[in-house]
Amino acid sequence: MSSITLKDVPEELLQRLRNAAARERRSLNQEALVLIEGGLAAAESDAERAERQLQAWRRLAGSWRSNESFEEEVAAIYAARTPGRDFDL
Repeated sequence: MSSITLKDVPEELLQRLRNAAARERRSLNQEALVLIEGGLAAAESDAERAERQLQAWRRLAGSWRSNESFEEEVAAIYAARTPGRDFDL
């Protein structure tokens, strides 16, 4: 992975980043990446967002391999579910 260095970060901004990282129990680097990603996601257009989502789906398509049949997989999923709780309407 690549690295960058930020220079001339105002002390107030750095302190806000430190506070956010502590609040979210992340490292300073992790918090900076989360905030950068969030800012870029908010700035992207609907078309860019749709294209990014489409590329993610294409990467996932056909990636699940199993030795079980479809019916066996579905049965296993249903068997793993909890019955939920009782309630009155």
